[in-house]
Amino acid sequence: MYTIAKRFTFSASHVIGGLPAEHPCARLHGHNYEVEVVLESATLDPVGFVRDYRELSALKDFIDDNLDHRHLNDVLGHDRTTSEVIAKWLYDWCKARWPEVATVRVSETPRTWAEYRP
Repeated sequence: MYTIAKRFTFSASHVIGGLPAEHPCARLHGHNYEVEVVLESATLDPVGFVRDYRELSALKDFIDDNLDHRHLNDVLGHDRTTSEVIAKWLYDWCKARWPEVATVRVSETPRTWAEYRP
């Protein structure tokens, strides 16, 4: 199995609903997020790629247009704006374009991440 990955970044604010009022994530706050998309394939294309990295720039454009410097509650239309939910949302967007997508990982900090893979 061949595996490739590419990382992207964005900054955004959010409030996570359903938490006790004293929980810091129940208050308005923001992160410098990192998104990693992982693609896997048992075969390579004629050039030798799983997929050309340049094609993945569409994800950068999507992130820049829809997530960067936005309030995620407004973007997603609800208050379940956890990294887990964002990872699944981005996975679905990627999978619709690139069948080789295996995983999407979202990091809020350099030491934490959430991952979605079916």
